[in-house]
Amino acid sequence: MKDLSYYMGLDYKIEIIPDTEEGGYALQCPELPGCMTCADTIQQGIDMLEDAKKTWFTTCLSEGIQIPEPTNIDDYSGQFKLRMPKSLHKELAERSKAEGISMNQYCVYLLSHNTM
Repeated sequence: MKDLSYYMGLDYKIEIIPDTEEGGYALQCPELPGCMTCADTIQQGIDMLEDAKKTWFTTCLSEGIQIPEPTNIDDYSGQFKLRMPKSLHKELAERSKAEGISMNQYCVYLLSHNTM
C-alpha cells in the first residue's frame, strides 16, 4: 500500500518562479495541481513546499483521490507517430535531402530550434 512516506520519498519536479513585483518566490510541483507556496527565499520555499506536499498527499489519501507519480525520462521512448498533409511531408523530405540528412534528423533539428 502506498502511504504518505512513499509519496514523500518520490522526486517531484519543483518549479521556482521569481515574483518580480513583490519579491520572493512562488514554488510549485506541476505534477500535483494546486500544490504550491510562496516564500522570501528559495530555501525557505523548498522547506515550505515540503509541508505543502505533505498536506496535499494527506488530503488525497484521506479522500481516496489518486495521486500522480512523477514522470521519469525512462517513461518515454523518444518516438511518436505524426500524421501530416502530403504536401508538408513532401516539403520536409525535399528540404532534408537538400541538407544531406535524413528527414528524421531534419525534423528533430526543426523541433529543437523552435520549441518552448
